Amino acid sequence: MRNTILLFMLFLLVSSAPASAIAPQDDLAWEPVVTGIEYQQYTLPDPNNVFVVRMDRSNPTLTLESTLGQGKLTYGRETVSNMYARYDQALSNWGGGANQPGWGMRSQAVVAINGAYFDFYSGGPKGGQVQSGWYAKRFDDLGGGSGFAWKLDRSVFIGKCVFHRPEKQSITYLATGSTQQIAHVNTQRGTDELVLFTPQYDSHTGTNDSGVEVLVEMTRPTMILPSPANASGIVQEIRADKGNSLIRFDSIVLSASGTAAQTLLQNVQVGSTVGISQEITSYEGNCETPDPLSWTKTYASIASGYDFLKDGQIVDYSDDPNATVRNPRTAIAFNGQYIFFLVVDGRDTDLSIGMSIHQLAVFVRDTLGATWGVAQDGGGSSTMVINGQVVNNVHCNNSFACITTNLIFLPLVNQSSQNGQSGQPAASEIFPSPAGDERAVANGMMMVIAQPAITSTTFLPGDPVATMVDTEVWLGPGTNYASISVVAKGTQGSIVHNINGLDGVLAKSSYWWYVDFGTVAGWVPEGVLAHK
Repeated sequence: MRNTILLFMLFLLVSSAPASAIAPQDDLAWEPVVTGIEYQQYTLPDPNNVFVVRMDRSNPTLTLESTLGQGKLTYGRETVSNMYARYDQALSNWGGGANQPGWGMRSQAVVAINGAYFDFYSGGPKGGQVQSGWYAKRFDDLGGGSGFAWKLDRSVFIGKCVFHRPEKQSITYLATGSTQQIAHVNTQRGTDELVLFTPQYDSHTGTNDSGVEVLVEMTRPTMILPSPANASGIVQEIRADKGNSLIRFDSIVLSASGTAAQTLLQNVQVGSTVGISQEITSYEGNCETPDPLSWTKTYASIASGYDFLKDGQIVDYSDDPNATVRNPRTAIAFNGQYIFFLVVDGRDTDLSIGMSIHQLAVFVRDTLGATWGVAQDGGGSSTMVINGQVVNNVHCNNSFACITTNLIFLPLVNQSSQNGQSGQPAASEIFPSPAGDERAVANGMMMVIAQPAITSTTFLPGDPVATMVDTEVWLGPGTNYASISVVAKGTQGSIVHNINGLDGVLAKSSYWWYVDFGTVAGWVPEGVLAHK
């Protein structure tokens, strides 16, 4: 029935007036969550429940991080609370930028919210994404919008229209001085193309054996670094006429076909250094007027929907029916002092009816004092998690069960026209989740404590070891990465040095070592290993 008919229920309200204005509350009303992050629930008379956290932008122990459902771009939807658990105590690269102490810091999750609209058929996020410094998914070229972004220097902005100039997306082969264009990132390669796969794609590239794949261990993520700057890495393996390569947590795969594969083979050898340069060209919202906004060294970013507040000015979406209806909403906002995450519950005529985009903008500006704001995926996706617990009412947001009056039916919409920004309902609103369930979404944003890197000295590179139990082998140091094999109890191997100094690194409550077992190599927790 879902393939032929859409049952989409909304309630109509007589008035779409702005949310009831209330005086800004005293700072004493904010409850500390951790140092630098505070929480407040607003109960508005219309009625509405609004859940807000704010993070002090100047606190050096805190940062933002984006999340991916199931840890991958290829149909990886997951609930916000499960993504919170996935990335809590996982390795980050907050220490991997210029003037930072080094790769290997951990993210202690504090707050998480849902992120961008997702594609109903693929399950992947719409728009682009930067995660932990990796430019994992390109924003759409000249699509009219991009998203919220947080940079290594702690600056923050809301992007507008963007374009990826082909000649600015390149690989430099240091041994030969040659360069080669990167056609795409984390998409399947076409004829005579070179594609860059990052760890966010999946555990494997999923390619066939008709091309060439080069495995490169990176010294920093392939972030947005315009030439002549670049993220450098060392070639570890060249796989001619072989596909479906593993993508390790600190590595990329350069996958090429046809003439692009020939160029790649002519310029690499095991042990050689390559540099990856990427650039985003910014435009105003009309996609014609150049904008000086710089995406360089963006650390965390996801696509946004309604860009409703710009430098204190509310943007008019009165001609968009999805903006004017009162719905559950998720938003990110900021001013010179704070980053705000907020969720507005809806679809409960007794407790919280939801907000229009204009009402959301008024609240964000006049009550929170923010000057910039964007809406994320809303409706049944709207979820806030603090210290591992969902704090808002996902039951009403997901099920429509709390609506008691004015139910209506809307006709089936054209799936291809849904862009998550205006005009049509997002795919996430087509089939609401079962009542009471937290909806699985494609990505999200977190506020985290950046914890320092800690390493063990139990083993040294080259040490022979053996497993004490049947042991899973992982693509990275942590159970948030994919498990690629299981080796039997008593399997012998040797410790391999990691070029980023992550030997014995602490992540997900264990110390991790990269071990070569002969038939398979990967990361295992220290507790399963013994000196041989």
